[in-house]
Amino acid sequence: MTLTKNALCSWASRFVSLLAVCVSFAVSADDIDLAADPAMREQRLGIVGKSFGQESSARPTIDIQGAGNDPMRGTRTNKGAQRPLGDALGGDEQRMGQPIRQQLPEQTEFQRFVYDSTGKLLPLFGYQLFRNSPDTFAPVDNVPVTSDYTIGPGDEIWIRAWGQIDIDIRAVVDRNGTVNIPRVGVFNVAGIRYQELQGYLSTAFSRTFKNFELSVTLGQLRSIQVFVVGQAQRPGVYTVSSLSTLVNAIFAAGGPSTRGSMRKIQLKRGDKVISEMDLYDLLLRGDKTKDRPLLPGDVIYIPPVGKVAAISGSINTAGIYELPEGEASLKDLIAWSGGLSSLADGLKVTIERIDNRKTRKVEELKLDAAGQSGAVKDGDVVTVYPIAPKFANSITLRGFVNQPERFTWRKGIRISDIVPSMESLISRSYWTDRNRMDAQDDSVDAQNAMVQAMYRGGGKITPRNGPRKINGINPPNRNFTPLQGVDPKDENAFASIQRAEAVNLDYAVIERVADDGSSDLLPFSLGLALKGDVQHNLLLQPNDVVTIFSKDDIRVPVEKQSKYIRLEGEFVTPGIYKLEQGETLQKLVTRIGGLTSNAYLFGTEFSRESVRVLQQKQLDDSVDRLERDLERTAVNKSQKAMNAEEAQSAKVEAEQQRGLLNKLRQIKATGRVSLEMPAELLPPDVKQLPDIALEDGDKIVIPNASGSISVFGAVFNPGAFIFKSEKRFEDYLRQSGGPTRDADESSMFVLRADGTVLSKRQSGWLSSLGGQKLMPGDAIVMPERLEERFNLTKELKDWSQIFFQFATGVAGLKVLKGL
Repeated sequence: MTLTKNALCSWASRFVSLLAVCVSFAVSADDIDLAADPAMREQRLGIVGKSFGQESSARPTIDIQGAGNDPMRGTRTNKGAQRPLGDALGGDEQRMGQPIRQQLPEQTEFQRFVYDSTGKLLPLFGYQLFRNSPDTFAPVDNVPVTSDYTIGPGDEIWIRAWGQIDIDIRAVVDRNGTVNIPRVGVFNVAGIRYQELQGYLSTAFSRTFKNFELSVTLGQLRSIQVFVVGQAQRPGVYTVSSLSTLVNAIFAAGGPSTRGSMRKIQLKRGDKVISEMDLYDLLLRGDKTKDRPLLPGDVIYIPPVGKVAAISGSINTAGIYELPEGEASLKDLIAWSGGLSSLADGLKVTIERIDNRKTRKVEELKLDAAGQSGAVKDGDVVTVYPIAPKFANSITLRGFVNQPERFTWRKGIRISDIVPSMESLISRSYWTDRNRMDAQDDSVDAQNAMVQAMYRGGGKITPRNGPRKINGINPPNRNFTPLQGVDPKDENAFASIQRAEAVNLDYAVIERVADDGSSDLLPFSLGLALKGDVQHNLLLQPNDVVTIFSKDDIRVPVEKQSKYIRLEGEFVTPGIYKLEQGETLQKLVTRIGGLTSNAYLFGTEFSRESVRVLQQKQLDDSVDRLERDLERTAVNKSQKAMNAEEAQSAKVEAEQQRGLLNKLRQIKATGRVSLEMPAELLPPDVKQLPDIALEDGDKIVIPNASGSISVFGAVFNPGAFIFKSEKRFEDYLRQSGGPTRDADESSMFVLRADGTVLSKRQSGWLSSLGGQKLMPGDAIVMPERLEERFNLTKELKDWSQIFFQFATGVAGLKVLKGL
């Protein structure tokens, strides 16, 4: 499509019109008020014109009227710089009475110099006070007028009299300094102090009237015009209240710029310097004695910044400070910076100095009286260093101890002096719990405190009241140390035992730093040191660090490792036990008194942590693979859908699959290991248990015979049925009503009480599963025909491998019960 020249002009005209409309709508609600103020409207239009590339012919000025009685409110007319309002205030959104959104001041040359030298960007001291100073201030009513205030033209005097004369007038002092009071006369009041005004007028009234009362106060005060020049942040002409002082005007002008001095701000009146103010006096000591009230025509001059020096490091207020005229000492600079911090090194400071504007050099000064009296010069960079963290006379004990501690070194101190006994290694929580016990406390909490008393050294613990009786009979004494009273279901109690690793008594180490700065490690045996062996109970030197290790920190031989086993159920004395060297399952059960007569060995649950971790990883991997297969199948079905009904069906099926996967992820491995006990009801005997080696954290649970068989799944009457030795698999299945129409009989299986699985799919079981003899606690599971319910024949073809290969058992079935 080709555009003609006329068409292009037409489109350009439309674009400009549209842009103008957009600009008109961009005006905020506050801008509507500008219509009533032509001056402000011209200022705003000037900025808008400039934004469109049109230089405004009128250079707007800032004029804030109505100073009233507020000494901090005034008018600024920036005639010298002649900057547009947008440039002066940083944007046309600025509103009167709000802080100016001032950008951070640019870095000075000396700031960059200090940064290159120290790597720290130090602030200019005092300038932060003016960074967010407002351009104007909200009016304050009823500001008290000082007694030495001088009356002048423009002041309003409120005169009230009653008695022989009754008047109530507000008279304004005219340019001649007089006020006209009806029925009384014209009086010259200019130059009279406020404290003398009432007496002066009372005398004038008494010449004409008698017997009257007079009250004289000031109303609206006059405005005065002052000049702020030099290195101010915003130099210009300011119209301020007649109550304003030198400090008020400095704040109104934004304070000195980064190139201006804070030390020698002058107030000039005519050809005289009325006051020279050092803002450091105000900032550091709150001293305003050099502050003076302003008069019309006063000039406030801020000279360029003088000599400067920087101080950083361990002082309270690091920064760049302006030096006063004359000499300044290091003591003065430290005082300006708030003094030394608590961690400052009191020996010396370093000064980087510019020598005669030619070279740089480094000097060191001591922080004694003579050193602090040294002069600080222009361009100096002072660094105060922190104290070294080294202790002069200490020994540190750390590592696998009850309380890391520092000891005072003394001549002849040895290892046994800082670790006097194994008791010093007992955990604090043990003593805390023990202190809460009373003499008769045999609760689980009290016994758990006894568990914690096995302080990382593996000592034996004997219950206060002796061994617990079983059915009123004391168990045989076979030199065993059961943790009596520990609740077998209290996982936290067992976990505290597992975490209570023994102290490594064979190896500890002293870290020592020699005079030449080299370090050395001196190993020793803590056990022999506690026995007084001189070769291991070493002499200690200042700043030695003694580290005690646990047997897990540095792995020790197997025979020296502490192993704890949890026994629950039908043991004579169930509890948590520490294994002796070379002790197996049979030996441990024999040592604790054996089994009760109700022990059901075929249902023994043997769990091992290392097996649980492996099982959980395999289970997670299997579920992840299943998820990938389901996602791939769902995508294929969605792509092959021929209509909306098939697509909706595929979506519903995918949601069901995701719900199934979420339930599968809730299944947690138990770490159960099948002990392959004989499937017979025999009298319990320790010798029937496998004589296997045990690991730390093993858990053995021997239940009593439940006397029932459970039937789950797609049967008419799921539930539990009384165990009878003459019954077989098919008998219990018949009692449950048999398989339903949706049952998958080819996949039915038996979850044995010993953790194994008998499946009809297993080779050799096709014809004999129905006649299989069951044991108490066995569970018959009849799966549903999944391919009909979920249409997942290919994806979920063998549920038994997913659930029971990892010994999840009935817990897994409970998770999936909602399917």
